[in-house]
Amino acid sequence: MSDLLSIGASGLRAYSAALATIGDNIANAQSAGYARRTLQLKGAQSAGDTPFVRANINPGGVDINGISRSVDQWLIADARISSGDAERASAKLDWMSRVESALSDESNGIATGLTQLFTTADQLTADPANRTLRSQFLQAADDVASGFRAAAGQLSDMADGISGAATSEVAAFNSNLDALEAINIGLRKARPGSTGEATLLDERDRLLDELSAQGGIDIALDDRGAATVRASGSGDLLVGGGEVHPISVTTAADGRLSYTVDGGGAFATGTGSLAGLSEAANHVADERAALDTLAQDFAAQLNAAHQAGFDAAGNPGAALFTGTSAATFTAAALTPDQVAVADGATSNGNMLAFGALRGANDPESLWAGHVAEQAQATASARAQDAAATTRADAATAARSGVSEIDLDKEAGELLRFQQAYSAAARTIQVARETMQTLLNSV
Repeated sequence: MSDLLSIGASGLRAYSAALATIGDNIANAQSAGYARRTLQLKGAQSAGDTPFVRANINPGGVDINGISRSVDQWLIADARISSGDAERASAKLDWMSRVESALSDESNGIATGLTQLFTTADQLTADPANRTLRSQFLQAADDVASGFRAAAGQLSDMADGISGAATSEVAAFNSNLDALEAINIGLRKARPGSTGEATLLDERDRLLDELSAQGGIDIALDDRGAATVRASGSGDLLVGGGEVHPISVTTAADGRLSYTVDGGGAFATGTGSLAGLSEAANHVADERAALDTLAQDFAAQLNAAHQAGFDAAGNPGAALFTGTSAATFTAAALTPDQVAVADGATSNGNMLAFGALRGANDPESLWAGHVAEQAQATASARAQDAAATTRADAATAARSGVSEIDLDKEAGELLRFQQAYSAAARTIQVARETMQTLLNSV
């Protein structure tokens, strides 16, 4: 009877724990990062001597063999890789779209100003003495210069914004490193197969997911589940062996970003949001340099064309623009009479030559080509983002297919273990009644 009682008691303990595990699964069905848990049970055995066999093995109920998590390490690794690629593409696309907006005519009016400049020059060829047209010509030049300054200001603000975003992202990355080391300490102390260990493993995976989405890392797990994290490529230690090495970001004068590991070398990110921000910073720096070059080229070309003529007083034409960069690009303070409409032979010859600048390499076509290049680059980034997002969604779905909670399945398991619990309780009751019957018969 004692064996029957112990069998029933072990069943009550095991099935009660199983019901608690199922309850945890149901309660956390919508919790991000929670992996489905299963209580592992095994048959207990008791040894005893019989007249025929020494140490004979008899059934002894059921033992708890620990809690297991429903995870697939290959799917987890694949989901982290695809997530890092998606975050890189998303971070880059966000700023690429802003650059496209900054270069659009709605934001700066450069294209409209250039068109108005050449249109007014054409009109002056028919009416060279018209002061209103001369004023419009100067206003168009000022609009072009203002547009360059506006675009330069927006790009400068973007460079600052990317730098600030990178600083915040690095701080979040380092916080995750610290938190991961705390989880590692907990895992080394946790009882294997316990609920506490499963909770720590869930949190470890969540932190590793975030770190992988932020930057390129390599992960190694020891036999207790503690993670050692190194920077991809360089192999510099970030977390492991009780050490945490944070990263830092440095912003160059032109806005380009560089990451370094404390006590190590460069943190070369090829994936993750930090990589996307670095690529965006490089693109903005290139655009700022290109804008400066365009401003200088436009000033040189248009100034030369205007200075080739003569103003209303017969003086040589003055420069239309001043400045050495897009941020300092300014229209000269000329009066309508100082517009150089005439050349040495006719009253409208210089405006005829000015209008003839329109062509394959005139400021209008060069600016339109530059804007088109940016639009193509943004479209390419958008396509990359769409592809990376689709890939990440598929990998996440495959991972979730293993770890997520199916409430219908949990309901079935709940019913099964409720019945098993009732059967174990009934076993104890039968043992008690049998023992009572035996005692009453004495």
